[in-house]
Amino acid sequence: MIRKWNTNQFEPLLALWLDSTTYAHPFIAEQYWYESLPSVRDTYLPVAETWIWEEAQSPLGFVSVIQERFVGALFVAPEAIHRGIGSALINVVKQHFSDLSLEVYQKNIRAVNFYHAQGFRIEDSAWQEETRHPTWIMRWQAD
Repeated sequence: MIRKWNTNQFEPLLALWLDSTTYAHPFIAEQYWYESLPSVRDTYLPVAETWIWEEAQSPLGFVSVIQERFVGALFVAPEAIHRGIGSALINVVKQHFSDLSLEVYQKNIRAVNFYHAQGFRIEDSAWQEETRHPTWIMRWQAD
């Protein structure tokens, strides 16, 4: 079910990302995510190591790690939330990297609680100028 993404054809991931990010961030205008799509496709995904959860050759979740440290994306299709996909994807990257950090919107309480349950701890806060919302910087380190 989980495999490494090994192609530069990002369209299936972009569709999942757009559905999932608009669902997870109702406090941010949908237009922002549509405008961000080119940078996700052209800047972030090409430099990330990505693993996907796939069923019937369709991705239901993915996680991307940038520079062997930063979880730049963890997204699960809205209809597949609460099936353990996010936890499974995080566990895969924990097997490959011993020190991970991420940034999550403070208003995304469900995600903050999820990351906390996965062993991530808040280390700092930040401000996203583009969205005008505060974030938490969270970190996980292997024992």
